Amino acid sequence: MNVDANDILTDQFVDTNVLVYAHDISAGMKHTYARRLLQTLWKSKLGCMSIQVLQEFYANITRKVAAPLSASETAQVIQELAVWKIHTPEVNDILEAIRVQQRYQLSFWDAMIVWSAARLGCAIIWSEDLNHGQTYEGVRVHNPFADDSERGSG
Repeated sequence: MNVDANDILTDQFVDTNVLVYAHDISAGMKHTYARRLLQTLWKSKLGCMSIQVLQEFYANITRKVAAPLSASETAQVIQELAVWKIHTPEVNDILEAIRVQQRYQLSFWDAMIVWSAARLGCAIIWSEDLNHGQTYEGVRVHNPFADDSERGSG
C-alpha cells in the first residue's frame, strides 16, 4: 500500500468492501491490509462511513463470505463503529447522489458512497470498487489493495 492512512490528516471514508475484508478472516492479504487500515483510522479518529456501508456490511459479512460472522458478532462491530462519523442520508442526499451518478456514470450505490464521503468532508474514499486515483466531488479514491503497477500514475 503506497498511500498510508497516517499520511492523510483529514477524514477518510471507508467503503463496504474494505470493511468486509477487515472482518473476513478468509480474505488473505486483503484481510491484513484492510484490518491495518481500519486500525490506523481508529487510532487517528479520522474514519468515516455511511449508514449504507453499515447496512451492506451486515448483509455481506453474515452471508456472502467464506467465514461469515454471526448476526450478534456483526451487531457488535457496528456498535463499535458508531463512534465514527456516520453519514445518514436524507431525501436531498438521494437527489444529489442521482446527480453524481449522472455526472460520473457510476452505479447509484457507488454515487451514494461518493456523495456521503463528500458530505462528510472526506479527502479520501478507501475502496476497491471505484477507480483508483479518480477524484469525484472533491474526494480522491485510494484502493488499499492495489500494488504500484495497478495504480498507474494515480
